[in-house]
Amino acid sequence: MSGADTSAAVFCADLVRTHDFDRYASTLFVPADKRRPLLALYGFNAEVSRVRDQVRQALPGEIRLQWWTDALAGAGHGDVEQNPVAAELLRTVRDFDLPVDRLAKLIDAHVFDLYNDPMPDLAVLESHFRDTSGTLFACAGRILGDRSEAVDHAAEHLGLAHGVTRIAARLPYDAARRQLYLPHDMLRQNGGSEHEFYAGKLTPAIRATLDQLIKGAQEQLAVAGSMLADVAEPARAAFLPIALVKYDLGQMADARFDPFELYIRSRLRTLWTLWRAS
Repeated sequence: MSGADTSAAVFCADLVRTHDFDRYASTLFVPADKRRPLLALYGFNAEVSRVRDQVRQALPGEIRLQWWTDALAGAGHGDVEQNPVAAELLRTVRDFDLPVDRLAKLIDAHVFDLYNDPMPDLAVLESHFRDTSGTLFACAGRILGDRSEAVDHAAEHLGLAHGVTRIAARLPYDAARRQLYLPHDMLRQNGGSEHEFYAGKLTPAIRATLDQLIKGAQEQLAVAGSMLADVAEPARAAFLPIALVKYDLGQMADARFDPFELYIRSRLRTLWTLWRAS
């Protein structure tokens, strides 16, 4: 590995450790030769999912996301591989034949983040989770050696469950920036509105909506777990975050859980949970 290659790999590892510790920690329990490509995939996700936090207006955000789409398509402007994350990602896509179309859909899904339109309904939310979390789990399974439909199916269900924990954990942050990921139709059916959500106060309608999502996520998690028997053993490490999702959903289902208090799982708890699952 050249000095430039080493530098790019270290950059990705530092990026993921800082911005996505769960996925970084999960790579500690896979074969050493698979850590680098997984960190490239997760580094790419960290870059794309943080675009909203790095821009003040939607248009610059769309331009950044389009840059990543162009890079994947081989139509990047300038020397794309001067970007360490892009260089690592493109290497990983080539080495493991990752589905570029799915990675492009992951990028497209994050365009929603740039605007303050409420999430319209559960179907759209689930599609968002399939294209983001689901894609990451499926690609991780490929990197770890299983390209079967079993991996894709388990990844889809785990992606749905993982997505719910993600939006529940970020509820106070999203409310502060007036972005509603709870399905708007579900919230209205429960007698609530986006305006009370933006106020950052827990109401019966918000609690009921969140409870519905958590229950559905627990069902999806159970399905994902039941499918692991059909996944090749080396690739099961891609699904270690099942343990983290199960823990988080258990905490969030507790009646004492206040979703408007920022939910942060300790790094020690994360490592302990993944170690036990491994």
